[in-house]
Amino acid sequence: MATAKLSRYQSMRDFGVTAEPSGRDAKVKPSNRLRFVIQKHAATRLHFDLRLEHKGVFLSWAVTRGPSFDPHDKRLAVEVEPHPLDYGDFEGTIPKGQYGGGTVQLWDRGYWAPEPGTDIDKGLKKGDLKLVIEGERMHGSWALVRMRDDKPGAKRHNWLLIKHRDEFAVEGHGEAKALEDRSVASGRTMAEIAAGKGKGPKPFMTASHAAADAVWQSRENAHSTAAASPKVAASKAAKPRAVDRMPRFVEPQLCKLVDRPGQGGGWGHEVKFDGYRMQLRVEAGKAQLFTRKGLDWTEKFREIAKAGEGLPDSMIDGEICALDHTGSPDFAALQAAISDQKTADLVFFAFDLLFAEGEDLRPLPLEGRKARLRGLLEGADKRLHYVEHFETGGEAVLQSACRMDLEGIVSKRLDAPYRSGRGNDWTKAKCRAGHEVVIGGWTTTGEAFRSLIAGVYRGERLIHVGRIGSGYGAGKVARLLPRLKALETEKSPFHNGPRKGPGVHWVRPDLVAEIEYAGFTGDGSLRQASFKGLREDKPAAEVEAEKPAAPTTPLVKPTGKDKAIVMGVTLSHPDKALWPNAAGDETPVTKLDLARYFEAVGGWMLPHIQGRPCSLIRIPDGIGGEQFFQRHAMRGSSALIDEVEVSGDHKPYLVFNRLEALAAAAQIGGVELHPWNCRPDQPEVPGRLVFDLDPGEGLGFEAVIEAAREVRDRLETLGLVSFCKTTGGKGLHVVTPLKPTKLSWDEAKAFAREVCARMAADSPDRYVINMAKKLRGGRIFLDYLRNDRMSTAVAPLSPRARAGATVSFPLNWTQVRKGLDPKAWTVRTVPDALAKTTAWEDYGEGERSLEAAVKRLKA
Repeated sequence: MATAKLSRYQSMRDFGVTAEPSGRDAKVKPSNRLRFVIQKHAATRLHFDLRLEHKGVFLSWAVTRGPSFDPHDKRLAVEVEPHPLDYGDFEGTIPKGQYGGGTVQLWDRGYWAPEPGTDIDKGLKKGDLKLVIEGERMHGSWALVRMRDDKPGAKRHNWLLIKHRDEFAVEGHGEAKALEDRSVASGRTMAEIAAGKGKGPKPFMTASHAAADAVWQSRENAHSTAAASPKVAASKAAKPRAVDRMPRFVEPQLCKLVDRPGQGGGWGHEVKFDGYRMQLRVEAGKAQLFTRKGLDWTEKFREIAKAGEGLPDSMIDGEICALDHTGSPDFAALQAAISDQKTADLVFFAFDLLFAEGEDLRPLPLEGRKARLRGLLEGADKRLHYVEHFETGGEAVLQSACRMDLEGIVSKRLDAPYRSGRGNDWTKAKCRAGHEVVIGGWTTTGEAFRSLIAGVYRGERLIHVGRIGSGYGAGKVARLLPRLKALETEKSPFHNGPRKGPGVHWVRPDLVAEIEYAGFTGDGSLRQASFKGLREDKPAAEVEAEKPAAPTTPLVKPTGKDKAIVMGVTLSHPDKALWPNAAGDETPVTKLDLARYFEAVGGWMLPHIQGRPCSLIRIPDGIGGEQFFQRHAMRGSSALIDEVEVSGDHKPYLVFNRLEALAAAAQIGGVELHPWNCRPDQPEVPGRLVFDLDPGEGLGFEAVIEAAREVRDRLETLGLVSFCKTTGGKGLHVVTPLKPTKLSWDEAKAFAREVCARMAADSPDRYVINMAKKLRGGRIFLDYLRNDRMSTAVAPLSPRARAGATVSFPLNWTQVRKGLDPKAWTVRTVPDALAKTTAWEDYGEGERSLEAAVKRLKA
């Protein structure tokens, strides 16, 4: 059947001249999943050949300009003759004079499937094929739609390749990936392939497939020697053990926290789920669910247990999660579901199989166990989900997970048996810092809940690590307070501070909280912690300080003379001098130095810029060259930098939501970040007020210090808490965080203006609110204009495109005194200084009501 389909293909080529496969003697290995290939093809015109496996051949389309991830783009896809399956391994040059003469690169490959509920043949006949693709570059849902033929009886049919709207869609810049010029199979560029340089691709279509048929391996994996190691050979020879009966419970295998995921071959990367780890045990039609400590929680999750009753005798390792409207795990929703006993919509993500049908599978390699698990769950209840894994580079998988706002990824050795406890075979890398802490108390303001007081165990002592000041909605507080009051006690559970004070309540240290945080201060306290929910599945005594292990590969590694990698982002020309003489010692601060700086301070910096439209000042040629102001993405912009739509602008704004995005900014010479002052993800809601104190010519810095302290005192009388930072220039910023408010930007700006106007009226010889330079000589301009909707202020810890590589540095108010030197904080000095300061550590607890302040101002 396949041979007949290839007759046209074979008649068009002279296989004595071209190296293309004929398909006559193909030894393609069978696969239980449909494969796809996209080949970049520089023939008469550059195009991309999309090939979908179906009924023994590759159905093929020539896509002009390549696939676009923008749903608005409709790429012309000309249907061409079916190709043999072994064409999926072809990369090289077709000689001139032959059909399609030119260079061919394996641009992407992986697996595809029709969307659930659709039939391939019916879709092809109808001219509307909806498909899901998972490759190294292509992801998500797509459609091939046939156009009406202009001429009756046309031999070739034109289709359109269209990206569906999903988490992988990129509006406005969908063509960026098509510009990437590197083979996924050999790592070669088009020019290197044309010149015959480098090694060709390792065969895949003709290579042996594991039963699990995981995602195609990347170049890094393809050249790994792990498959030949004695360890792998031994694991492949391992066999399951026959058992008379499964144990009641098996201590689970645990992950080691690392900074970066496992690199090289032999790793499988899975999504890190934000839920409760569970073992599903099924015996004689009875299903039970056990926590990671062996507690029987079957009654808590009755619906999932019921779903498991249809399985054969087995023990499955997995995680129970609640999903939000996007299909992503939501820990807070899981807590609410358990508390309200509304668990019908929860799902069980199954990622390992320990026992099945009288066999102990733990000696098998993970690859084999997952293959058995996939088969076991075929046709199972919809509440039971098999967890796919990816064998592409771990860094790319982590970046994809972070773009989808997931918690992170778990990387597992595919050749390793199941080993209870914590070892090196399973690691976890997070998109955002997370921690489990013990609750030792809570604070109130009047009758209102304010914050949790947190600790971790060191030995048998509970050590105070700070307060959790945000992340509380009304529903969370309503569920949390009764639990706290039931445990209230007069004695502090902490070995060290804090002291009992007004509004402080102690509790027995029985509850465990899951939090996110920005990092630790120099004395080990949490920075800007946010509450996610309670963990019922982990005893408080097991909560210890958790620090990431060293990465499996260097965070910064050279890739050649003109490249380096920081946080997985490739930097071209890393030695480019951005500040040629930063400290007056003729030693430059380079692009690589900037990326490393962002890596060092990004965890502290991100909470102040995440979710907010942000402008970028770029100096690609250094401070002596041209500066670029950018607030919208440009052609070829990194996908690591997110975008957000804002009312009144036809183009989306840049948003920096992850550490890697800061490295991407460094790559393009982006040094200054200027976010809006809105609440995260709420551009229309004021989130903070910024008072910019800008001294006129001839005025010393001591006058600016006095002005900052006066602004602080005036705001304090209005019930607002303020924080101070240098601007990286000659002024200071006084910042006051706001609770969610119904007041408009105009009202927030009017309030800021009135505060400044009263200062100027009381001391007209010292202050002015008119920005005209002729009025500012010898006085300080109180700039309230930062508090408009689309106005920005330089982010804390942002470098400045100025001599000296100065930085906008957060200060304690005790530092805002005579002798303060704003030039002391630079790209070179700030990482060490940040590790020692406690400045702004209670910023999240400083939010106050703007409505109340406005009333006091008018009183």
